[in-house]
Amino acid sequence: MTVKELLDKSGFQLLVEGDLSREIEKIYCCDLLSIVMSRAPSSCAWVTVMGNVNAAAVASLADMSCIILAEGAAADEVMLQKAKAQGINVLKTDLPVFEAALLVKENA
Repeated sequence: MTVKELLDKSGFQLLVEGDLSREIEKIYCCDLLSIVMSRAPSSCAWVTVMGNVNAAAVASLADMSCIILAEGAAADEVMLQKAKAQGINVLKTDLPVFEAALLVKENA
């Protein structure tokens, strides 16, 4: 499934548009950035509450398809600018992390 297809099916809000044709191959949930950097698979949808610039950097390093901010977590302006500059898709939902990940899985 592509990020665009996920957006169309899930109702997630798009905060930053990168390459919406990126394929989502896996789902990854974690908020500890050092763990995410070492374990997140490329082309994943990363479900997190981390809305700071470091999250955008980690997503870029791991070559993720998108970041999904769950639990209504806010992204700060610096993060949004970094994500835009790096071409990282950033989505948002009020759903808890687990439910957001399930929604991605259900729509795959």
